[in-house]
Amino acid sequence: MKTVQIGKVNFGEGKPKICIPIMGSTFVELEKEIEALKELPFDMIEWRMDFFKDIFNSNKKREAVNMIRKRLNDTVLLATFRTSKEGGQTYICKEDYVLLYKEIIDLKLVDIIDVELFTGEKEVKEILDYAHKHNVYVIMSNHDFKKTLTYEQIIDRLCSMQEYDADICKIALMPQNKEDVLTLLKATKDMTEKYADRPIVSMSMSKKGLITRIAGEVFGSCLTFGSASKASAPGQINARELDTILEIIHHSI
Repeated sequence: MKTVQIGKVNFGEGKPKICIPIMGSTFVELEKEIEALKELPFDMIEWRMDFFKDIFNSNKKREAVNMIRKRLNDTVLLATFRTSKEGGQTYICKEDYVLLYKEIIDLKLVDIIDVELFTGEKEVKEILDYAHKHNVYVIMSNHDFKKTLTYEQIIDRLCSMQEYDADICKIALMPQNKEDVLTLLKATKDMTEKYADRPIVSMSMSKKGLITRIAGEVFGSCLTFGSASKASAPGQINARELDTILEIIHHSI
């Protein structure tokens, strides 16, 4: 399986990389969240664009991402618009989704974007092609906040992301019981060992799935999400505590 080098970060090698989301709805809130990142361990920052109330205002959007990039220097920056159907804050139609990502790519300030697998085949291909032509990486993702898919469905969806040529493939599911967590972990292990030719990210959400956020190096997930203050998804761990746990696991295997 190949690794993916983005800036100074090599995804798919060593312990899982830590991503912290910032979710401010205003420019001031974003500044406060970035200030709170000081002295926290992280490898990547995710700007959750769906939380930003002026995301469809071109000038405000440009101002926000300029500020984020300036404050974060050369930190790997992921831009994500999580749609309402996959747990996001804001509805967006397919046409605007494509346009938004093209505008973000054109600013030449983000390193990687998150594109949802089920946006639509035409739209996904259009965004992916545009991103790669402009040297921007793509995480392709699928989220289900209600249930966990079957083992076969998890494998199938991650393989579909590879077929689209996403750089990193991500799936996040909600467990109803311990068996769901085990299903996600087994699918992650088998995907990594048998099918994956690029890094994958998997997680089982909520407290039930907590183990999946720390066991990536054992089972094959290259990235995990930690929180600075508020979490962007159920079950996220404080970034400092997360880093300590990952270090312990890394030196134990």
